[in-house]
Amino acid sequence: MATRQKHARSTIKASAQVKSNHGSSGMAPAKGKLGVMLPGMGAVATTFVAGVEAIRKGLAKPIGSLTQMGTIRLGKRTDGRSPKLKEFVPLAGLDDLVFTGWDIFEDDMYSAATNAGVLERDLLDKIKPLLSSVKPRKAVFDHNYVKNIDGPNVKKGNNKMDLAEQVRDDIRDFKKTSGASRLITAWCGSTESYIEPTAAHQSLKAFEKAMTQNDENIAPSMIYAYASLMEGVPFANGAPNLTVDIPVMHELARQNEAPICGKDFKTGQTLIKTILAPGFKARMIGLNGWFSTNILGNRDGEVLEDPGSFKTKEESKLSVLEHILQPELYPDLYGKFTHKVRINYYPPRGDNKEGWDNIDIFGWLGYPMQIKVDFLCRDSILAAPIVLDLVLFLDLAKRSSELRGIGIQEWLSFYFKSPMTAPGLYPEHDLFIQLMKLKNTLRHLKGEELITHLGLEYYD
Repeated sequence: MATRQKHARSTIKASAQVKSNHGSSGMAPAKGKLGVMLPGMGAVATTFVAGVEAIRKGLAKPIGSLTQMGTIRLGKRTDGRSPKLKEFVPLAGLDDLVFTGWDIFEDDMYSAATNAGVLERDLLDKIKPLLSSVKPRKAVFDHNYVKNIDGPNVKKGNNKMDLAEQVRDDIRDFKKTSGASRLITAWCGSTESYIEPTAAHQSLKAFEKAMTQNDENIAPSMIYAYASLMEGVPFANGAPNLTVDIPVMHELARQNEAPICGKDFKTGQTLIKTILAPGFKARMIGLNGWFSTNILGNRDGEVLEDPGSFKTKEESKLSVLEHILQPELYPDLYGKFTHKVRINYYPPRGDNKEGWDNIDIFGWLGYPMQIKVDFLCRDSILAAPIVLDLVLFLDLAKRSSELRGIGIQEWLSFYFKSPMTAPGLYPEHDLFIQLMKLKNTLRHLKGEELITHLGLEYYD
């Protein structure tokens, strides 16, 4: 039995069987300040920064943050080794975070947070000094990409390359004035109108030429991503925009050792889908249809009233079930299901989004059943800890000799509606597979044996 167990584990991958050559020595320590740069200083960004400051002051707990509250099992179940993630790998501490941002509105973070209406005024007043000190830099903005809002705090330039150089100047200025030794960019701005990759997105030469020619296919988010990656700064994309999911950004990320990851933070309704759908598939329960509707009244909802922006969001949301359920492998169960997604702007709801799902399933002998889900969620409350975790994990990847040069960090798929993968590789949307991938990546980096859950050794 022992021989069989040893052989089974060796077939997974060499790195699962043996200790990593570099272990933790391949990760530089998190020394100095970590600068967090936020294009878009709306509800998500202000809730994230306010939350970090509240936690630093002992006013709240980091609920929802895997990096702050999560543990990781090491070795056998009988070993009793389950340290906190932040004690297992060298993550930056919350006290080391410093912030800046860009926005089309001139409000500082205190005013922006007050206007967003997510957090109570009493809490905001207790952390007002920090929030008031974070004032928005002039933003790159193109009304063709976000049609339903406009603002005065906008950069002017001769062309898009000029705007990119201005963003690079902002990045260098922030690093100098904040004293940060490392930087991360996390897009918290609006959903842009839907576009598909063009010739302009295929190489650095083509992309830079397109920027000098003001090519309409260069979106504002791409200008932030280009500027960040050119400066060697990792980039996280919280919206479903194309942004870094194009060949030129893959090239830049590898070339400048600036990690990138997926698209669109996985918060409310899609989070529920990636929890429920794997359960249906695991039990071979069929699906006839899944109807999803959302009502929300924040700036995101207003932006998504535009058909172009909604198309971008819809594409992100619709892909989840198809990848999890794999209808090509299970045609009798999932070959003909209907998947509909609706988003409605309803101002009275504010940031307190309601996601309603009607799920038509069928079981033994084809007998139909239904599930109704009414998720009264708080969009920014769910998104803020995602921003924190991605900031800390991308910084870790940047300090890892094994991860920083590979570009796409697929192990961070856990946080996204649209995970990014190597070209030609289908993404994993199953939340539980994603979590296993994330934790096994950390085990691998530290030279710990990967957890396969085979468990036959307990019965030898």
